[in-house]
Amino acid sequence: MGLKRRVEIIPLASIKSGMAEFYTPQSSHETMLVNVPAGTIDDLFVHHFQTDQLLVVRGSFVLVVLQNRSYQYIPLTERQPTIVKVPPGVPHGAINPSAEPCVLVNAVLRHGAACERDDRPLRQPFPYDMNTANRLLQDLNYLTTA
Repeated sequence: MGLKRRVEIIPLASIKSGMAEFYTPQSSHETMLVNVPAGTIDDLFVHHFQTDQLLVVRGSFVLVVLQNRSYQYIPLTERQPTIVKVPPGVPHGAINPSAEPCVLVNAVLRHGAACERDDRPLRQPFPYDMNTANRLLQDLNYLTTA
């Protein structure tokens, strides 16, 4: 059975108990805390034997995924807990147009040893559409505060 090559977007369900709210943790081989600085426009990169499972815990950013020769812009915010699974072989990058850094958890699934070509910047086949990225993030932030 082959690995999935499509990005999955999974809203997290929670259970409330008193004042606390509990979210289901993601199984992983390694968990990383990632800081995406304010004003970031990151290059694309790819992992060859790793699935990223991303969850924003502070701030917001736009995940850019290159699939089928086009960009998919996925806005993510702490106000709407969502896991995005990026499988091996899918180029992706980050845009954080805000004045605040974004902090996320990456619950990494390993499918083999790390490859020396992992995390190397890839040439963008065409520029990011910053207007779309900004609009999607603004719309998401508006929806989660309204």
